[in-house]
Amino acid sequence: MKKIYTGKTKDVYEVDDKTILLKFKDDVTGKDGVFDPGENQVGLTMEGAGNAAVSMTKFFYEKLNDLGLNTHFISANTDENEMTVRKAKVFGKGVEVILRYRAVGSFIRRYGDYIESGAELPAYVELTLKDDDKNDPLITKEGLAVLQIMTESQYDELVQLTKEIGQVVKDELAKKSMELYDIKFEFGLIDGKVALIDEISGGNMRAYKDGTYVEPLQLEKNLLQG
Repeated sequence: MKKIYTGKTKDVYEVDDKTILLKFKDDVTGKDGVFDPGENQVGLTMEGAGNAAVSMTKFFYEKLNDLGLNTHFISANTDENEMTVRKAKVFGKGVEVILRYRAVGSFIRRYGDYIESGAELPAYVELTLKDDDKNDPLITKEGLAVLQIMTESQYDELVQLTKEIGQVVKDELAKKSMELYDIKFEFGLIDGKVALIDEISGGNMRAYKDGTYVEPLQLEKNLLQG
């Protein structure tokens, strides 16, 4: 297999012209040794993070596929921290989607003058361009269309899919007495249709239990073993 991309939390290999393999690593995003799913740099290495990420991702993707929600997932090998997926075309150079149920993280840093920290949000969706040098700038529906990164109809499809998938994740965490505050997704096009790509792991979300933040590895344990 040919390695085609070295990422912050996983490496990507080409299996054939329609399939790629994701190899998960123990690195998570953050700053100054503190985990933060909204950061665009590796902040620390957590032993077992790769296995937790692929295990959780497999758990959710299997549910999403069963529900008929469009994803790139084919299969996963948790013993090798690997996932096989359909090849997707990314929007532009990559777009990240943040679904927010509570005002925390970068949202409260930007808008703290207008809302209390931790206040409830109505499944609020933000899109940012993947650009580490520019600190992942926010972009609007109109901006995406003007720059020909995605059409307005693709944007609408993406937002709807984001909310549907987010609700699945939120409901599963709630079964284990955890509340999802926010989650980061990535989407691409497969056969011309918007599809969820990348991972769904503790490293891409914030969740709380009894008012206390749940670390990514503990989140995976609570969900799959609790």
